[in-house]
Amino acid sequence: MRRIWRDKAALLAALVLAALLVACAAAPLYARLVSGTDPFRSNITGTIMLDGHATQVLQPSPGGLQLGVTPIGPSWHAQYLLGADGLGRDLAARLLYGGRTSLLIAGAATLCCLALATLLGIVAGYFGGIVDAILARLLDLLWAFPVFLLAISLSIVLISGGLQLGPLHIEADSLALPVSVIAVIFIPYVARPIRGQVITLQRSEFVLAAIGIGAPSWRILARDIMPHVATTLAVFAPLVMALNLLTESALSFLSIGVQPPAASWGTIIQDGQELLYTRPLVALAPGLAIVLVVVALNTLGDAFRDALDPQARLRGRG
Repeated sequence: MRRIWRDKAALLAALVLAALLVACAAAPLYARLVSGTDPFRSNITGTIMLDGHATQVLQPSPGGLQLGVTPIGPSWHAQYLLGADGLGRDLAARLLYGGRTSLLIAGAATLCCLALATLLGIVAGYFGGIVDAILARLLDLLWAFPVFLLAISLSIVLISGGLQLGPLHIEADSLALPVSVIAVIFIPYVARPIRGQVITLQRSEFVLAAIGIGAPSWRILARDIMPHVATTLAVFAPLVMALNLLTESALSFLSIGVQPPAASWGTIIQDGQELLYTRPLVALAPGLAIVLVVVALNTLGDAFRDALDPQARLRGRG
């Protein structure tokens, strides 16, 4: 850990990520105490005071026949700091709420993915035989599908009627649905390396010695295998979360991820699609937020890899 905190790039990435997490977590406080707006209610006919003058949130489009309206741009005041979207909603407040949803989905999907992938990888690698053969073929089947094609297909199928898992029913507008879809599609990308690592560890001297003295399987898994697997998971976690964030944003942009009235960075980009020539910040702001988070997570992933595997840095230089 000391090597990670000595890495200036990793430290900067951690600070940026922490600042974004705190800001998004404080979204309700910002909307209620700072901007004084409801980011989920349209404000088509509303006005705000700017420099002592009443200004319409949605203004008539300039030029031509003056058809349609153009949302107000950044006010750099408490209200509508970054301007409004096409329905007159405060972009800054909506951006924080959307970030909270996107980061929540990406984080929850990462935890579920790593937990399931670890379980499958350890079971397949340690017990081998028919168990390994069946699980390996299932992972290969998931691996064969392009990631986004599989995510889009599952989302389209499930979003119409939700997901039924025995007595548990997940509604189509529940955030648990995109979490489940995103967690499943990345399982093979984590489970296969863990399976290979467990197979290698099984042949190591300290594991063979533990087996030789009659140590039970659970003890070998807990004391000899899991500590090594945990270092691999520490490297995978930020990288998988970055992929999950991109996947969630893509699904929400296509209207098959987060459903209204909830907002995510992907849905905000979709809202700003028609305003690219008049108010590009509506689409650019969540896009830049996604870029910052993904770059920060990848930087942390590289730092974890270098810290936990000292030879990785040498291999990268070679």
